Amino acid sequence: MRITVVGDVLLDVDLDGEATRLCPDAPVPVVDIAEVRRRAGGAGLVARMLAHDGHRVTLVTVLSDDGASLELEGALAGVRVVAGPSGARTPVKTRVRAGRHPVVRVDEDCGRPAVPGATAGMLTAIEQAEVIIVADYGRGLAANPEIRSLLAALAVSVPIVWDPHPLGAVPVPGVAVATPNLAEAAKAAGSAAATPAEIAEAGGVLLDRWQVKAVLVTMGERGGLLVETRNRSPRIVPAPPTDVSDPCGAGDRLAASLAVHLAEGRGLDDAVELAIHEAAHFLGAGGVASLPDRHRPVWRHRRDGDAHALARRVRAKGGTVVATGGCFDLLHAGHVRTLAAARDLGDCLIVCLNSDESVRRIKGEQRPIVSQEDRAELLLALECVDAVMVFEEDTPQACLDLLRPAIWVKGGDYQASQLPEAGLVESWGGRCVTVPFHQARSTSVLADALAKVS
Repeated sequence: MRITVVGDVLLDVDLDGEATRLCPDAPVPVVDIAEVRRRAGGAGLVARMLAHDGHRVTLVTVLSDDGASLELEGALAGVRVVAGPSGARTPVKTRVRAGRHPVVRVDEDCGRPAVPGATAGMLTAIEQAEVIIVADYGRGLAANPEIRSLLAALAVSVPIVWDPHPLGAVPVPGVAVATPNLAEAAKAAGSAAATPAEIAEAGGVLLDRWQVKAVLVTMGERGGLLVETRNRSPRIVPAPPTDVSDPCGAGDRLAASLAVHLAEGRGLDDAVELAIHEAAHFLGAGGVASLPDRHRPVWRHRRDGDAHALARRVRAKGGTVVATGGCFDLLHAGHVRTLAAARDLGDCLIVCLNSDESVRRIKGEQRPIVSQEDRAELLLALECVDAVMVFEEDTPQACLDLLRPAIWVKGGDYQASQLPEAGLVESWGGRCVTVPFHQARSTSVLADALAKVS
């Protein structure tokens, strides 16, 4: 299924450590930071969850051109992102924890900017969806009139799950399910929502006001309260008992699961029950901390800044970004000729380089012969190479998804149409090409020759 997430993204930063003493200047704890994690938040977190589950997901959002946005794009490697300009700085939320206990959260640039525009590509990506999640984080994208008009038209035939925000836009009519939490429901309905009767009343008010098909008020450890247009009798769906250390991401997990189950054709009651149980399981497993870190590509550069920034600058000027990849364990004449030919195809050449661990997994424990730092340095010494990006995975797909080159080059011993990366590169309009392969020049031949003289 084609899942599209529409909404605002932000950069979440987690600073985890231990507090064993008080600050001498004030009675506040001193946290010795042991780990720093940067990850996509907001609609980006929803997309990451779905991608981790193995779904084809497109994130429709807006991005800035600041450093935090570059971090975000790296954290979203593996997710197809269709983005327009945001017109505002990237919001950053930094959480400091001592052990399992939150100490403070610091928000940067998290105000309410002007409603951003929508590009033709953004609208096309929404129109092609088979199920849609609107993750509104109050930054204005869900208020864009073109997007709202399109969502309202699609709601007739496409399941839409709308996760609202107190500072965001109201859901469009016809949405399959709106999922406010308890506080959001109470504020939106303008009434108390403490007892089950009061929560049900608030849900009914929102059902009528928003003209949606169903409202699921999430109640934390108590589960959710569901009310539908076709059945006004509210139902409480309990959550299983869970030991929760960090509730962050629970609403995102629930909305993602609910959308998937509705798209699979499940009835609303079953979809809600499954989504609540999956959200509880997610929190019990550690919440957002349980999501595996994607191996972040590490870029090394010569004169043009980092590889990702270089690619963005070249594209912004109308240039052609070319990329190639490999281990380049023992650099030889065949490599140099291939790299020079690749560079002639565009305006910059970025080499995606297998890390030491990646080479070891692919070629065995005796490789690489040359470390990744030295391999990167040797490549960057070549005039035809503009930047090097080291990746930890067995394939360069995460690098490619981040760089999005117009041309992906491999040696002529491959058929361009049969390259495993071909589908990914073509998904953003790029193409795969091959350049002449030089026989009798290979790392293996050199390695065997070295073994005989050592």
